Amino acid sequence: MSLKDAALAVRENAHAPYSNFKVGAAIRSSSGVIYFGCNVENIAYPEGTCAEAGAIAAMVAAGEKELTEVYVVASSPQPVPPCGGCRQKLAEFGNGDVVVTMATVDGLETKTTIADLLPGAFDASHMEDV
Repeated sequence: MSLKDAALAVRENAHAPYSNFKVGAAIRSSSGVIYFGCNVENIAYPEGTCAEAGAIAAMVAAGEKELTEVYVVASSPQPVPPCGGCRQKLAEFGNGDVVVTMATVDGLETKTTIADLLPGAFDASHMEDV
């Protein structure tokens, strides 16, 4: 299964009764395994979970800690980038050159990298003296 197919399929499982904005994400780990997640809304909006965060959590729960490719899809006129929090989460587990493909369900795709999504990312080097 491709990242695109995995993201499109899991998007259908999203719990988005308030916004009706379903998002699916798929990530490939360094071992080649694909993990995926969908957004899960909560009536108390800050308590929801983004699709990217769900995919990362699945990867970590499986014992992996490095992602090598990301695909995010939503039903929108233009590809939707990950939110700020998910950009930082992606940077935690992927190098700056990891390709992030943002897509619409109609097939429009935009490719970028984690570094381009989050220039100046906070990383472990900022805590060396701690």
